[in-house]
Amino acid sequence: MLTIPFFKGNPSKFIIKKVSGKVKKKGIGLSFRYFAYNTNIISIPATTVDAHFIFNEVSKDFQLLTLQGHFTYRIKDALKMDSLLDFSINPMNNLYISEDPEKLELRIKNVVQMATRTEIKELHLEEALAFNTTLATTVINEVKSDSLLEEMGIELLSITFNSIKPTPEISKALEAEYREQLQRQADKSIYERRASAVEQERKIRENELKTQITLELKKQELIELNGKNIIDEADYKAKAKDLELNSYKAIDPKTLLALSFNELASKANKIGNLTITSEILASILQHN
Repeated sequence: MLTIPFFKGNPSKFIIKKVSGKVKKKGIGLSFRYFAYNTNIISIPATTVDAHFIFNEVSKDFQLLTLQGHFTYRIKDALKMDSLLDFSINPMNNLYISEDPEKLELRIKNVVQMATRTEIKELHLEEALAFNTTLATTVINEVKSDSLLEEMGIELLSITFNSIKPTPEISKALEAEYREQLQRQADKSIYERRASAVEQERKIRENELKTQITLELKKQELIELNGKNIIDEADYKAKAKDLELNSYKAIDPKTLLALSFNELASKANKIGNLTITSEILASILQHN
């Protein structure tokens, strides 16, 4: 009895059925019966594919860089891909019967690497090391503007550079330089803090000195004002005394003497002892 094999397609594959070299069926995940002697089954990935890469490139200043990352692509035109590479499978085990599918990833890597090399060779080492995120955007735009992938029916969806590293020797030198830079920044910060502390202390001392000067000036003003008040008070007292004495100048001396004794007599209870000398008596008698 003749048995006709049955092929069940994977829903993630674009299946093309060729009979005697002519396309008879095509579509996502097709299933059909076939004659093994004249049927060729093509299975092309219909979903996105991730691929990893490691590129060794040279910067503008001739420094070796290692770039690691991955890209994602999809085959948007399966018929065009079929015309370029052989994706035929053995329907019994679904394995590719040629090495062409592996070549596809290599071709895409070559396109990505050429675009990456174009960018890296224009950058100095330190610029390239800091160019991680921007590099991915630049490279994917350059790849999309290239017609090569378009001719292959490939759409590059994304590129990511996970790391960009120099050689271990250069990396150690950069680390040492960076540590020195950090140390210089730390020393500068310490110096600035010390200088700030000295400046603040100077300002505090200036303020204290200004305060002391102000107090001394106020003290001097107070002394001068106090002295002036004392002098003014003495002047007023002298003038008052003069005025008081002037009222007695017109009075006869005998009358003044009598008034004086009369004043003494009125305050006799407050006087303990009173001594009248011969000179006082002589003076009184002379006036008499």
